[in-house]
Amino acid sequence: MVRVPVVVLVADGARPDAFEGASLDALPELHRLRAEGALHRVSSVFPSVTGPAYTPFLMGRFPGPIGIPGLRWYDRARTTCGWPDYARSYVGHQLRRFDDDLDAGAPTIFELVPNSIAALSVVTRGLDPARCIGALTMRSAVRATMTHFRGRAERWLDVDRESAEVIVRRMREERPDFLFAAFTGVDKASHARGHDDPLVHEAMHIVDDVVGRLRDDAERGGWWEDTHLWVVSDHGHTPVHTHEDLVAVVGETGLRTVAHPWSAGVAPDAAVMVSGNAMAHLYLELDQRERAWWPALASSHGELADALLAREAVDLMLLPISDARCLVRSAQRGSAIVEREGATFRYRRETGDPLGVGGDVAGNADEMFDASSEGDYPDGLVQIVTLAGSSRAGDIILSATPGWDFRARYEPIPHLSAHGALHRDHMLVPLLTNRPTMRAPRRTTDVFASALDALRIELPESLDGRSFL
Repeated sequence: MVRVPVVVLVADGARPDAFEGASLDALPELHRLRAEGALHRVSSVFPSVTGPAYTPFLMGRFPGPIGIPGLRWYDRARTTCGWPDYARSYVGHQLRRFDDDLDAGAPTIFELVPNSIAALSVVTRGLDPARCIGALTMRSAVRATMTHFRGRAERWLDVDRESAEVIVRRMREERPDFLFAAFTGVDKASHARGHDDPLVHEAMHIVDDVVGRLRDDAERGGWWEDTHLWVVSDHGHTPVHTHEDLVAVVGETGLRTVAHPWSAGVAPDAAVMVSGNAMAHLYLELDQRERAWWPALASSHGELADALLAREAVDLMLLPISDARCLVRSAQRGSAIVEREGATFRYRRETGDPLGVGGDVAGNADEMFDASSEGDYPDGLVQIVTLAGSSRAGDIILSATPGWDFRARYEPIPHLSAHGALHRDHMLVPLLTNRPTMRAPRRTTDVFASALDALRIELPESLDGRSFL
């Protein structure tokens, strides 16, 4: 069977406004795509952070239920992560464990489309090593680590340029059915200098150049009319004015804490796992191997929850009640319950409306998306109960107030911009397609379903998205 090529380029960390107005005018190739195709704002996942937010593109699934609750997490069951810390951080050498941590029953696109090439992909399961550009070898790991800890954002743009050269050449020479490439320069530059810094615009120009070169080769080769080329982001960014030291805040309550980079401790009481730096999982009663849901934890940790909620840095607090039910609290807007029964989701206000939905709502995932898409927490109704109910999630989950994050120490450079939270500026991302879509996509999980649809490959039974073709 002759298959049309599908190309997915991830401008990691790009906000929707990077593809709009004057910003898009400065990017001629992306501007051309927009004129011929379609530009949508779609929802990422919670946590809205690199790594977890790649599973929608490459597996069509929300990250929590398939084993990736965050960029950092604690293994309370102690069956996956080893001594001495029983914790995972995908910032560094443990990124190599990402594929192992994924649910084996959830297929990747590389397992379904063997004729694939990927560059700087977090998910690589099923991908021939010879077709994996930028695989995490010891040499590349050392290079990435040195670049990260030296805080040199401009070096990530060099990585993007090198990747661009390779993927353009290999697409021309090998003609894979599916090409996936991530460009991290936008994200790294945004963290270091703010999302509107000239270095961020320079990173976007690299993506724009790749689009133009891929298109030029496809037009010359006669396959452009059959090509699907999509440019998307995994999360947004917002400026940070204050860094809350969440580990210290929890420690001040008398709990012995562990957190990265010092994730091993003597008889710790709590693990603080921060992602992106605007969300965090807190794991309590670490001597217990089985999860205790919030009703059982409230008597011993209710004061901790109240103290955290009173912090200005905390916008939303999620307290998992069961694998299908979660209490949502806001200091200013009260509390509500989000729950799921089969394919039906429900949002029921208790003492207020913490997600600002405007009333009690119920419906399937798409209906719940539509109910929240214009508010401050797009797709929050689905994302909250999905993450909170996953087996590796924390006992308390926090989403930061815009302008704040939860990590005040141990970053190579202070973050001027952050992501990871449920807020719309972190959750909404651009999706640019080179031809009009048959329907408006809602989520980044729709990319996976649409790619398989274009390639005429049967979709797996369990997906969190659907095709927009």
